[in-house]
Amino acid sequence: MNVSTPMEEPPRRARDAMVDEAFTQCHIPVAICDAELRILRVSRGMSREAGLAEDEMRGRRLTQIMPGASYKEVEDGMRRVFETGVAEQLEVYTDARAEPGERVWSVTLSPLRDASGRVRRVQFTAVDTTAEYGARERLALLNEVGARVGTTLDVTRTAQEMADVITGRLADFVTVDLLDSLFRGIEPRPAAEGVALLRAAHRSVLPGAPESVIRIGEVDYYPRSSPPARALATGRSSLHRGLDRAIELWEAGDPQRARVVHAHGVHSVMVVPLRARGITLGVAVLIRHRRRASFTEDDLLLAEEIAARAAVAVDNARRYTRERTTAVALQRSLLPQQLAEQEAVQVASRYLPARSRAGVGGDWFDVIPLSGARVALVVGDVVGHGLRASATMGRLRTAVRTLADVDLPPDELLVHLDDLVTHLAAEEDTAVDPDLEIVTDLIATCVYLVYDPVSRRCTVASAGHPPPAVVTPDGAVDFLEVLPGPPLGVGGLPFEAVERELPEGSLLALYTDGLPEAGGRDIDAGLERLRRALARPADGLEQVCDAVLDSALSGQPTDDVALLVARTRALDAGQVATWDLSGDPAAVAGMRAEALRRLAAWGLDEISFTAELVVSELVTNAIRYGGPPMRLRLIRDTAVICEVSDSSSAAPHLRRARTFDEGGRGLLLVAQLARRWGTRHTAIGKTIWAELALPGTERPAGR
Repeated sequence: MNVSTPMEEPPRRARDAMVDEAFTQCHIPVAICDAELRILRVSRGMSREAGLAEDEMRGRRLTQIMPGASYKEVEDGMRRVFETGVAEQLEVYTDARAEPGERVWSVTLSPLRDASGRVRRVQFTAVDTTAEYGARERLALLNEVGARVGTTLDVTRTAQEMADVITGRLADFVTVDLLDSLFRGIEPRPAAEGVALLRAAHRSVLPGAPESVIRIGEVDYYPRSSPPARALATGRSSLHRGLDRAIELWEAGDPQRARVVHAHGVHSVMVVPLRARGITLGVAVLIRHRRRASFTEDDLLLAEEIAARAAVAVDNARRYTRERTTAVALQRSLLPQQLAEQEAVQVASRYLPARSRAGVGGDWFDVIPLSGARVALVVGDVVGHGLRASATMGRLRTAVRTLADVDLPPDELLVHLDDLVTHLAAEEDTAVDPDLEIVTDLIATCVYLVYDPVSRRCTVASAGHPPPAVVTPDGAVDFLEVLPGPPLGVGGLPFEAVERELPEGSLLALYTDGLPEAGGRDIDAGLERLRRALARPADGLEQVCDAVLDSALSGQPTDDVALLVARTRALDAGQVATWDLSGDPAAVAGMRAEALRRLAAWGLDEISFTAELVVSELVTNAIRYGGPPMRLRLIRDTAVICEVSDSSSAAPHLRRARTFDEGGRGLLLVAQLARRWGTRHTAIGKTIWAELALPGTERPAGR
């Protein structure tokens, strides 16, 4: 016979009572809800957090006790637990936002089943994870600072990146003020009596918040006793909970700032100096006016860590600015400061240095007057960036001017220039620099074009350079079909020159590859874009340059861009006089007379005596030492040019005649009377030329 044992019942009841008592006294917030999400039981911890007794909460829902978006998500999770029978875990905030100072809870929603396995209740359990959440948020913010601050080597952009990252995460309003010298790359030296800082960046969670006091780019003056000035002088941060005495004194000296502070309800301020490598670069001010919680000591430590990382990025940008300013100054000093006077072409130019971590490049251009009223247009590009590329560019430009002074044809000039680059490379270690990871080999491209306003012909040769563009007066645009030789420094292949006759008023455009390849475009697509830009009508050459750059560039170029445009002119028949010479020495007198008549027709009688002596000497030398055919030519341009050509390749040399020598003084006389003189070799001989200054113009020392 089965007889129940009365002695077993009290222990079970006791255990149930103990379990019930343990649940009731649990310090962790626990609640049990039914299928309607109404509260059935709560722990003492739940009552404490809600601020209500269990009887007051029973029959109510969590969203009625603790309203907020997070608790709405808890109810949605409870419904899913009833439907699926699977426990869920959520992160809940006591406010709709997880602001600093608000508590964070890790909530577990567990199903409670009956004997049949059906979910009849859901248990809500919450664990305070505010400390862990804060640590994760701080680590996440520091990681974001490392990823987003210092992405460019620009001082202003770096400061703005810092303000953008921490606004909304740590502060409601952030300002970053830096010493003005940083923007010029100069070592900062703050003043002893107060300081004037340049507003580099600011950011607010509210549009139109305290930003109205100082705008970006304006100067903010901090008195010596203000927290920012003290932070800059001492290098130490300060935390101000509420508007303490220091803030009040600061406001007293700045009524406008005080009005803005009170209008927005500012109640907590942190002032953090930006220090890097032992130098204080500026000050960051972090403000709270929207959040209820004030800054804490942990917040100050976090702000100091962020400021330290941002300061290193700002200092790197400062150092880069200094180096780039030096490189750009060197680059511009090596470019022509003022284009030489000449009448063959009207010119305009542009040079845009690249905004690159590697520094400026080695692009250059030049306009070189040549004999016979001709002009040389040159554009070149040294491979690589930095001071070395700029220095190499200067050496090549000097070499081009020296070779042009010898009046070499374009193809021969590039041959000599290629030899020079090869010799320079042999003298230097031209491997890849493992630290800079950039190619330092001496390689360059160059296009050299000579235009003659008398014949209206241009001759051009290229060393691996994009072809010049030609715009005829009717608006047609094409590119000179010049066969590009190898870049300078490669060697091994000859250069070829092509000639083309141009109508008067044609436009020539020479450029570096940074123009057509801007924005990563293919070279063919870039040339087509350049063609369309040149085809548009323009009022002048400056407008042509602007139109070309606006069409090709959408921002700061990633590679240097050099652009040289020239409008061709032509000398009419009345400005040129030519006579054939015979081999009879008696013809010298006739040539002097012809030259004097032509000068009189030009209204240049004032220089007739000088011209007569020069013509007499050059014609006499040609008859004595040259060979037929011989020719005398006078050109009126910015000077009167006297040219005598013959078939002999022997060039005269200036020498000092001794006392009893019968000759040797004629060429010395020409050198003293002429502004410039020289020899130009041609395919059939040579041309001796001399330039005579026009009346009223200063005559520079002869060569």
